[in-house]
Amino acid sequence: MKLDRFYPIFDNLGWLERTLPLGVKLVQLRMKDLPEAELRPLVARAEALCRTHGATLVVNDHWRVAIEESCGWVHLGQEDLDEADLPAIRRAGLKLGISTHDHAELDRALALSPDYVALGPVYPTILKKMKWEQQGLERVTEWKRLIGDLPLVAIGGMNVARAAGAFQAGADIVSAVTDITLHEAPETRVRQWIEATR
Repeated sequence: MKLDRFYPIFDNLGWLERTLPLGVKLVQLRMKDLPEAELRPLVARAEALCRTHGATLVVNDHWRVAIEESCGWVHLGQEDLDEADLPAIRRAGLKLGISTHDHAELDRALALSPDYVALGPVYPTILKKMKWEQQGLERVTEWKRLIGDLPLVAIGGMNVARAAGAFQAGADIVSAVTDITLHEAPETRVRQWIEATR
């Protein structure tokens, strides 16, 4: 199954309701701090919305909920990997995306046979404080060489203008967060993203 090249990440259902009708085909729901009991109905609704619009939902971190709600994908950061039951994730048939920031993390990710690898932050990001400096496009090229045919997601400080450079450097997929959620006209921005990535 080929993933779309545009991969927005949202922290609430409202964004999915606004953007899926515009043609978003790959989306991550990232609600880190919600208890699983509260999260479960939201993930169920998100999965239903994605199915209605022919889109792929990736659940960030909450792998138990993703299994229980019959989702297709889960994304785990390096800290999440410490807690996750990877055999249970695989038994449930979930596909797995993993964040990486350095060579040790990439080695760990590849040992787990992920279905995509994310590299970030490619550019400086305002979304969260990170201990890693920006990776830059040269690192994108290096990562693609190291992971081969696995899809590579470029994330961190990405905007429409930077997407082409990330693809040229080797990224298969470009992920955006604040370039959409902080934009004065988010729907217009999503349409620009779709135009730039298809």
